[in-house]
Amino acid sequence: MNLHEYQARELLGRYGIAFPHGGVATTPAEARDIAARIGGGGPVVVKAQVHAGGRGKAGGVKVASDPTEAADHAGRMLGSTIRGLAVERVLVVPATTIATEAYVGLIVDREKQAPVLMVSAAGGVDIEEVAGTTPQRIQRVSIDPRYGLLPHQAAAPAFHLYRDATLARAAAELMQRLYTAFYAIGASLIEINPLATTPDGALVPLDAKIVIDDSELPRHPDLVELRDPQSEDPAERTARAAGLSFIKLKGSVGCCVNGAGLAMATMDLVKFYGGEPANFLDIGGSSNPQKVVAALQIITADSSVRAILFNIFGGITRCDDVANGIVQATRELRVRVPIVIRLTGTNEAAALAILTQAGFSAVTDMDQAVERAVYLAGSEGTP
Repeated sequence: MNLHEYQARELLGRYGIAFPHGGVATTPAEARDIAARIGGGGPVVVKAQVHAGGRGKAGGVKVASDPTEAADHAGRMLGSTIRGLAVERVLVVPATTIATEAYVGLIVDREKQAPVLMVSAAGGVDIEEVAGTTPQRIQRVSIDPRYGLLPHQAAAPAFHLYRDATLARAAAELMQRLYTAFYAIGASLIEINPLATTPDGALVPLDAKIVIDDSELPRHPDLVELRDPQSEDPAERTARAAGLSFIKLKGSVGCCVNGAGLAMATMDLVKFYGGEPANFLDIGGSSNPQKVVAALQIITADSSVRAILFNIFGGITRCDDVANGIVQATRELRVRVPIVIRLTGTNEAAALAILTQAGFSAVTDMDQAVERAVYLAGSEGTP
């Protein structure tokens, strides 16, 4: 679950990380009032609140010299779209005179099975670009979750960023507070970018990003209330409501699979045969045909999908229920791309009979099905 910047700033404030005071506006008039109140009539920054990277490059971050200009910027942002997502709120904050910019972030490194603190003096830009072009500019510290981020561990990257001892101590304390928040809320990512210094030597966090692991949400009902469904991808929103696990990818083979392990294996096999998966979609172990209907609805809404692959290994999931779901879904939806079906396991014979009666064919061999789907999608597979 992604948080908006204003939510991340407020949440981190509970852990002692102080951001410049700002306000959230949903109308240009509100933006003008906030700018007058917090900026004293001087310059402010108007920032679109949307779950999309690269806001600044897309016109979602603007400096305003006075409250009237702040209202003008807000008027252009509100109701616009950034990377396909509507802007419904803007954050108005005081403009800060910046001497230096740094990046500080925490992620879960699944390979190391530990949180990792990352810092870089190249703040204020896309950290992915820095990691790809000049990875040596990023310092990483693995953290043992049994002990947390210890003072000496925080001190080393802090002095890597700042030679001034006062700034380094302030940065180390901020990093420890950031880890405390990271662990407490079950985040998979927290970033402060940029972490700025001012000409008078103050350390000021200016932007925050938080992603919370969905698996943590049952333990944090207060955080669930921070979810903004309207700022999420419509397909992901539909999938969550239907109890499906869905991640949009960039390929042309739409995959509908039961079980995360089989879904990963299916995507690997799609790539093996020269294709690219369009999604990760796991209908889980349920035998509810309506889940199949919802899954096909999500896949067919993606214009990049050129073939659909059902790969079902029936255990808890009954193949006949999936077959009924496919038949029901194709009657309700206008499916314009070919469908390849692989079914094996519980009630396999009944499922094949249902599909045959409805005019579908199915196979039991996984390689055969994947190879056929890749070929139909127009990839470099063998027919």
